[in-house]
Amino acid sequence: MSSTTESRQSTAWRNWAGNVSARPVSEVTPASVDELAAALRRASEDGHKVKAVGTGHSFTAAAATDGVLIRPDLLTGIRRIDREARTVTVEAGTPLKRLNLALAREGLSLTNMGDIMEQTVAGATSTGTHGTGRDSASISAQIRELELVTADGRVLTCSEKENADVFAAARIGIGALGVITAITFAVEPIFLLTAREEPMGFDRVTDEFEQHFTENEHFEFYWFPHTGNCNTKRNNRSAGPEKPVGAVSGFFEDEVLSNGLFQVVNSLGRAVPATIPSIAKISSKALSARTYTDIPYKVFTSPRRVRFVEMEYAVPREALVPALRELRAMVEGSDLRVSFPVEVRTAPADDIALSTASGRGSAYIAVHMYKGTPYQSYFTAAERIFTAHEGRPHWGKVHTRDADYFASVYPRFAEFTALRDRLDPDRLFGNDYLRRVLGD
Repeated sequence: MSSTTESRQSTAWRNWAGNVSARPVSEVTPASVDELAAALRRASEDGHKVKAVGTGHSFTAAAATDGVLIRPDLLTGIRRIDREARTVTVEAGTPLKRLNLALAREGLSLTNMGDIMEQTVAGATSTGTHGTGRDSASISAQIRELELVTADGRVLTCSEKENADVFAAARIGIGALGVITAITFAVEPIFLLTAREEPMGFDRVTDEFEQHFTENEHFEFYWFPHTGNCNTKRNNRSAGPEKPVGAVSGFFEDEVLSNGLFQVVNSLGRAVPATIPSIAKISSKALSARTYTDIPYKVFTSPRRVRFVEMEYAVPREALVPALRELRAMVEGSDLRVSFPVEVRTAPADDIALSTASGRGSAYIAVHMYKGTPYQSYFTAAERIFTAHEGRPHWGKVHTRDADYFASVYPRFAEFTALRDRLDPDRLFGNDYLRRVLGD
């Protein structure tokens, strides 16, 4: 008996933020690569589109389908660790948090990671999830090999040496080239990071941005709209010893302030928008300076329990400060009420065709609005600023750009679409989102 779980019932799918929903004709949960390949061939024969979905942390409709929804829940776990090559091969449906825990037990770690770890490894890499880093790039840039099942059911192993053209694109493939079933990441012996979190004024942060970027391996900051206040975070490698955040202070900062109280004030702001500027002035001063030293995933990542909708653009690093100052002036000159801080991070240039950092050192500006709060006016105004600086939107976050725009900001856009034409000529993996961003 096959272990594939399949439902012919039409059940609604909704993403984490609740801003995207779909009703697939069926769901398939393959337990092996062979079962997945068979499911793709069957869907093609039945005339159904196919999309794979992870934990739904994208804010776009990249995974939405009215066809067959592939869930990778049974494609999880570590296949192998190669200590000599310093790699780990992991099944595509494995959540990042499970990978991080497993690697830590083995005395290993990814070099860099994003600030949440709920996503599956395939979902996170396919949309270009990243953290912040002067020298170390996105999670996708740490891929050394991937296994991809294509529209005709073939299983491709892709690396710099094998199917190199596919490898160059599929590390951030937005689900357009096939279904990823396994990923091999570069890893290294586990190390310690010392994190220094410190409040700082907006003018000082922007005036000194290049200095902070140059002097720190990982620098990021949050600006609180309606205020001149920011919170900065500098992470650098450390010889130790470990000095983790204390249990009590960690609970207060990360759970009470950053999640519990933040949930309350956002709910109040949604109900009474006029209170937001006053709340922002108070809440932006609530977090105090702290320094701690711990293993990477405990420093890079943090819980995100307050739900929101997000737009994030990568601009050339030299455009960050002008764009951010324009964003602040726009907010201050409008009647917008923004209760979520604006997040700023960086990444070095990489060689992935549709990476937001492809070919250029980049800085990211992320704007958020609390779930259930109208966000269109804010995001539209912000997007106008970002695109004026040749911004590239995160593939998994809200934006309104189309294929014509992407062809103008990605030098290798035609390379990606030509590969898509070859691997999926009949658009088995197509949906409305891919039609907009990649063309027909």
